[in-house]
Amino acid sequence: MPEQRVALITGANKGIGLAIARSLAAHGLTVLVGARDLALGEAAAKSIGGSARAIALDVTSLPSIAAAAAEIRRAVGRLDVLINNAGIARAGGPPSTAVLAEARQVFETNVLGVIAVTQAMLPLLREAPAARIVNISSSLGSLTSINVPGSPYPGVAGVAYGPSKSALNAITVAFAHELAATKIKVNAACPGYTATDMTGHHGPRTVEQAAREPVRLALLADDGPTGGFTNEDGPIPW
Repeated sequence: MPEQRVALITGANKGIGLAIARSLAAHGLTVLVGARDLALGEAAAKSIGGSARAIALDVTSLPSIAAAAAEIRRAVGRLDVLINNAGIARAGGPPSTAVLAEARQVFETNVLGVIAVTQAMLPLLREAPAARIVNISSSLGSLTSINVPGSPYPGVAGVAYGPSKSALNAITVAFAHELAATKIKVNAACPGYTATDMTGHHGPRTVEQAAREPVRLALLADDGPTGGFTNEDGPIPW
């Protein structure tokens, strides 16, 4: 009997992250609910049940990230899936009036946080038989899509959130290239416009629908793709 696979989902105490954790648990994985507030993570893990457990993890704090990696190795001993889900949206409105400090916060979480967490978890992922890394991106990060005539995206992507997801897509490709000779696959998923706290609970998609593509990529077979950017309908243009 093979050992149960383990998945870490950052920002998983609510919203899309929690829905991803629930779905992966239903597929038989042990899920680690990454959360800045451990109490909220523990409540989320309890709601999932089974072998789900909370991990204190602030993706903007290198000591927190290092402690999380050490705790996973000590308490669980393996990591097969990393879902970089934690993200924020600030510095909205016209680029000319965006608050620079807020833009820095967005990039610190959505871009540098992903790099830092991925680097810290790679030693565990390299030890897995066939690890998967999934970065939660957005179609607002597609430079092609926001420049298509008639696109609804211009003015929505802003100077921080959209560009942070463009950078995240580039980071996805960079890690995929570095790890191409390994059994680790790295992909970016767009969950779509989903009703969550981040969107003020606007959007036509449920968190369960939003979780579908990230979960599919987390469970890719060995012959699956790497270095891609997709939603449920297929590839998204860069």
